[in-house]
Amino acid sequence: MSDALAPIVQIRGLSKAYQRGGQVVPVLTDINLDVDRGEFLALMGPSGSGKSTLLNLIAGIDKPDGGSLRVNGLDISALSEVQLADWRAENVGFIFQFYNLLPVLTAFENVELPLLLTALSRRERREHAAAALGMVGLADRSSHYPSELSGGQQQRVAIARAIITDPMVLVADEPTGDLDRVSAAEILKLMGRLNTELDKTIVMVTHDQRAAEAAKRIVHLDKGVLMDGSGAHLQAGEKGKEAVEE
Repeated sequence: MSDALAPIVQIRGLSKAYQRGGQVVPVLTDINLDVDRGEFLALMGPSGSGKSTLLNLIAGIDKPDGGSLRVNGLDISALSEVQLADWRAENVGFIFQFYNLLPVLTAFENVELPLLLTALSRRERREHAAAALGMVGLADRSSHYPSELSGGQQQRVAIARAIITDPMVLVADEPTGDLDRVSAAEILKLMGRLNTELDKTIVMVTHDQRAAEAAKRIVHLDKGVLMDGSGAHLQAGEKGKEAVEE
């Protein structure tokens, strides 16, 4: 059983490398990180620093080569691929840079899609989808197809889809990277509401300082090593020093 006071994400000594031809390329080295329940954390770093890899590991999309990664007390690094898929469906909501909406489905149908794998009735699925679209301010766009929506509206649909299963953790990979400044600000404001009003734990990867400042805490990856705000290697149990004032 998980400890309600413990961090929702606990990473210890985590490492990850990829094979390129006959060469092993380290991506993450000795990562130690705690993410508190209800926290909004931004992971920053230059291209190739390993931040998206770390996000994928937290989300259970990939598995580490070494170390442990616990989410809500469960060591997900020890799960099989089938177990990981089931765990992701129940516990993680995904927000992508390019929305990943199905063009042949309406906004409503895109949001409802994750619920088709649940035991909810059709009426319950429709009620949940309507509530999620209302939460992101798109109740009046439910019958529109992605091609009929702006980039910011498409990202709102994607966020509604991400929250419809009431996931434990929301992971966002450059969620404002394809948006203009006004739309990006609206999306970050919405994510802030999800964090403060629904107490959602959010881990966001971004290279944009303005986007990162919407989070409650910022940590940096530099060549696969996690750093605090002073440039020191982040140790187990430590918090990044570059926290954003609320």
